[in-house]
Amino acid sequence: MENSESTLSHDLQTDTQRSDWLWMFVEPFHYHELLWQMVLRDIKLRYKQAVMGFFWALFIPVMVVFSGTVLKYVMATISGQPLNLPAFANMAVKAMGWSLFLGILNNGANSLLGNINLITKIYFPREVILIAGMLVQLFDTLIGTVVLAGLLIFVGAVTWSWNLLWIPVLGLLLIMLALAIGFFLSCAMVFYRDVKYLLNVLTSFGIFFTPVFFEINQIGGKLGFVMMLNPVAPLLEGLRLVVVQGHNLFQPLYDANEVLVWHPGFLLYAALVSVFGFIFMWRYFHVKEMQYAEYI
Repeated sequence: MENSESTLSHDLQTDTQRSDWLWMFVEPFHYHELLWQMVLRDIKLRYKQAVMGFFWALFIPVMVVFSGTVLKYVMATISGQPLNLPAFANMAVKAMGWSLFLGILNNGANSLLGNINLITKIYFPREVILIAGMLVQLFDTLIGTVVLAGLLIFVGAVTWSWNLLWIPVLGLLLIMLALAIGFFLSCAMVFYRDVKYLLNVLTSFGIFFTPVFFEINQIGGKLGFVMMLNPVAPLLEGLRLVVVQGHNLFQPLYDANEVLVWHPGFLLYAALVSVFGFIFMWRYFHVKEMQYAEYI
């Protein structure tokens, strides 16, 4: 009798956990109207009475490209080699991907503390706030992407091939990775307010540990491999390769000096970290969400 009761209890617990996992994914869809209103609110607040208007969507990627151009120009001058168009195109493509990642990460990490009034007054799945921030950043990035694509096509820096279909896949993985880190940091920031200093360090110096201003083969060897352990790196490198070189990411790539530029294992690694990180960090965020109102 005890064994049968224990089995029944275990089965009920398993069913409850399964239903909770399913509800975690389904519940945000029931609040789609709230999500839409949050997106409209944030877009209006961002561009209302702004002198530059939608040009603010280009500000961060333009500044990243400008900073990288200055850095590359100095390095090219020192080495005696001219700054060519492919180098500029490589950096511009990765700068757009980096700005998308950074924007979603920043919006996500500050989402809970930035919406205290809503969280303390009404119930709704808190991940809706992060999803709204992601959609707003995606809106900005799409504006910048259209402008960048037009520029790169005009100067002939885009290699037209079926491999361009990799762009939405890499973009989705980049979004999932940014949301995964955003879920964790936003939750941690509620309980430990000094996490915001960690976020400042991550956003300020992260670009120097990510191949935005340079390519992996320029480093080479073990250091280049270590750099690719940053899961953002393979996604940005993949964007560069499919847009500028038209490379198939299922195939390895070496440069003229036989230095490894790309391997499919890099993509597999980044995909696993992005997908599983997104799922488990969302789960962690979901489990903790009933405590947010108490600590905020």
